[in-house]
Amino acid sequence: MTATEVPTGADEAAARFRELYGRAPGGVWAAPGRVNLIGEYTDVNDGYVMPLALPHTVVAAAARRADGRLVLHSAQAREAGGGRQGVVRLDVAALRPGAVPGWAAYPAGVVWALREAGHPVGGGADLHLTSTVPAGAGLSSSAALEVATALALNDLYGLGLTGPALAVLARRAENAFVGVPCGVMDQMASACCAAGSLLHLDTRDLTYRRVPFDPSAHGLALLVVDTGVRHALGDGAYAERRAGCEAGARALGVESLREIPYEALPEALGRLADPVVRGYVRHVVSDNRRVGRTAELLDAGDVRAVGAVLTEGHASLRDDLRVSCPELDLVVSAALAAGALGARMTGGGFGGSAVVLTGADTVDAVASAVADAFADAGYGAPRVFPAVPSPGARRLI
Repeated sequence: MTATEVPTGADEAAARFRELYGRAPGGVWAAPGRVNLIGEYTDVNDGYVMPLALPHTVVAAAARRADGRLVLHSAQAREAGGGRQGVVRLDVAALRPGAVPGWAAYPAGVVWALREAGHPVGGGADLHLTSTVPAGAGLSSSAALEVATALALNDLYGLGLTGPALAVLARRAENAFVGVPCGVMDQMASACCAAGSLLHLDTRDLTYRRVPFDPSAHGLALLVVDTGVRHALGDGAYAERRAGCEAGARALGVESLREIPYEALPEALGRLADPVVRGYVRHVVSDNRRVGRTAELLDAGDVRAVGAVLTEGHASLRDDLRVSCPELDLVVSAALAAGALGARMTGGGFGGSAVVLTGADTVDAVASAVADAFADAGYGAPRVFPAVPSPGARRLI
């Protein structure tokens, strides 16, 4: 799929809904995946991030029910969760954390979180879901699924919730219902990003500003390189990093690592005995600073200089947080050798994707260099596409 290709359209989703449920949907909604330019593992430490929404989306066609049933259909899941042809049927009143397996846990968790917060969605809903967000690629396919479901229910039930409020509920679904201790960045990016901009987000209070971002106007391009190495953040490694960061904050006497100023980092590191925790703290505090530096550079119109910040961030993720992998490291080294201005892994790590900032005239050379390096290493072919800053969650019909 090209970056500008529209995912499964509203009309097609509505038609498929009618085939499945024998009635017209109450609407069709879309929520995008995201790629994070800079600021990794900072959101679970109340810090700063700077993502953008991708053109790749989850599309949800949905209608209310009145019998307390939640019926979910995924165009991508076959025989998933025990449901024939991707259909899963659930009792809204019986939803409990850990009780729904597989992909259906994400939309079901949103319904559970809405009910737990006192919102009247107990009548249930029928949903048809289809996605063009690559799963496991570090591009927030789960958050897009959650936010698309939340926005659909918000409109169907007239809840009147804002984008940030929906993002918080979607995060609760993933944390408490699915069991992944993620931060709020992915859901906020999906719910609140806008076309042509990055979301400079303070994850402690959810204040944000949209920073205009048009690399092409500066003769540049931002690429996503999907390594094809799939990761699952529920496997324990992500949770271990978060726990290590929390241990560092306790040892330093602060509520979160966000409270450690960059200038105070050497002194703080000197107070930590555990070298693993020390690395985690160094990464988070320095990555918060990298987000600030990136915002300053973009405000000054110096987009090219962002490349060096990206590469610095990758070294920190690789060496201090230890969440990279050989394929991600190879993307970065091959891209830089081919003339890219900067590159880093993005997302939770252990696989997934990298971002590369390069000149518009070197896109093909960089993509070819990465593909050749993968072939020489015996890896599967990576998927490379432009990261086009796209709209956040919205109603299509």
